[in-house]
Amino acid sequence: MTTTVAHLICDEPTARRLAGYLAETLEPNDCVCSAFEGDDGRWQVAVHFNEPPDEAGLRDLVALAAGDAAAAALSIEPLAPDDWVTLSLAGLKPVRAGRFLVHGAHDRARVRHNDIGIEIEAAQAFGTGHHGTTCGCLLALDDLAKRRRARRVLDVGTGSGVLAIAAAKILRTRVIAGDIDRVAVAAARANARLNGAPAIKFVQAAGAKARGIAAQAPYDLIFANILLGPLLRLAVPIRALAAAHARIVLSGLLPSHANAVLAIYRAQGLSLERRILINGWTTLVLRRSLSVIPAEPR
Repeated sequence: MTTTVAHLICDEPTARRLAGYLAETLEPNDCVCSAFEGDDGRWQVAVHFNEPPDEAGLRDLVALAAGDAAAAALSIEPLAPDDWVTLSLAGLKPVRAGRFLVHGAHDRARVRHNDIGIEIEAAQAFGTGHHGTTCGCLLALDDLAKRRRARRVLDVGTGSGVLAIAAAKILRTRVIAGDIDRVAVAAARANARLNGAPAIKFVQAAGAKARGIAAQAPYDLIFANILLGPLLRLAVPIRALAAAHARIVLSGLLPSHANAVLAIYRAQGLSLERRILINGWTTLVLRRSLSVIPAEPR
């Protein structure tokens, strides 16, 4: 099968920002985005497509994230490898976020005795931990796990399942993980089996209102690593699912979007506890406060 690869050589900040932006913008089932340091020390972005992409549209996206020069320098060409996803991820280094080490099968030997290793299969590149949003959520989880025990955890928009797996491992508790995408749910379930994390219930659900999610409420810890629009729409449902003094970790946000999200969630009685900025993406850690009466939804 012939596939198409879009490739760009650039500096590390640009590579990370661009790969993150494209991973959030493009359909994850149609492509794999990665940013990595090559053997020559130069950083690269590679996007592998199952079908030839809209070249003009792709260059427009690159221009928005990295500028016109990067868009012009982007190479797009057909590729016919035997296992193109594995090849694209073979150069990705493990990602360390606190006690977590997210890695591929080729880096199992790098997991140290005290690491909490999370292996994500090469076929599911989205959610490998290289994205600043996922890394920010893992850092937030590592910090929260040191200070308090969450007995009920919800992961909204689980993707590869990396956050659900991380929570199940570090907290040793049951986790509910939902995603609107049937393929993502199947992939996340497979990743949970691979990582020996059976105490995760995966649910195909749009948002946070599914019966399988609501039946397990209230939750002590809720993750929503998605996009700005869904995060705004989920403020009321998430608050309804949150236990007293619950922590809510929101990500998938550009810094310019964070204050708009905070305003909506503050109206629901949630206050900011921590803000994490990684590779141009913001993660917010919120706390539900019983002293604030949430605004009635309009």
